Amino acid sequence: MPSTPPAQGYEIVDFAQIPGVPCPCGTAKRGLADVSDYPGTIHVTEISTDAKTHYHKRLTETYFFLECGEDAKMELDDEILPVHPGMCIMIRPGTRHRALGKMKIVNIVFPKFDPTDEWFDE
Repeated sequence: MPSTPPAQGYEIVDFAQIPGVPCPCGTAKRGLADVSDYPGTIHVTEISTDAKTHYHKRLTETYFFLECGEDAKMELDDEILPVHPGMCIMIRPGTRHRALGKMKIVNIVFPKFDPTDEWFDE
């Protein structure tokens, strides 16, 4: 049976209207989760200073840094890298990661974000 095409050829997400939810990094506003023909989700995330190291078994995340302090860094497995606004890091499944320092990012997640795919070593 053919699927029903969307009523229009685009989707609009107003992140100002999306409530933030707690996540290992801080607070995330998640968009496009309910759009069946979009294969991922897009999050605007406020990273707190106490982000927890975690990884995903299935999800690929791409962090685009919007705002961050001069001392902002990303911990990726055993490596710590400085980051700045305008940078982007793609994080493959299995990579343990966390942000160090306060920052605001856009996180593009494929496939769609699944909160059951957040894993911790503790």
